[in-house]
Amino acid sequence: MPRAMLDYTKTVLQKVSFDAKLFAKELKKAVSRLLPDEIEELKIWLRYFIVDKPELQPTLLLLKA
Repeated sequence: MPRAMLDYTKTVLQKVSFDAKLFAKELKKAVSRLLPDEIEELKIWLRYFIVDKPELQPTLLLLKA
């Protein structure tokens, strides 16, 4: 079941990646709901996902906090 939440989070983030503010908002919600090991996996996925999206680069700071 927890894996489903991580997959859902990735799907939502992909769909809102057109808007940096909305992306940051959804990322904050995800961090508050996911388990610590899922957050680590999300960090790895996010680094690859935003490589070609410079407007989303600042959202990495949300995961370091």
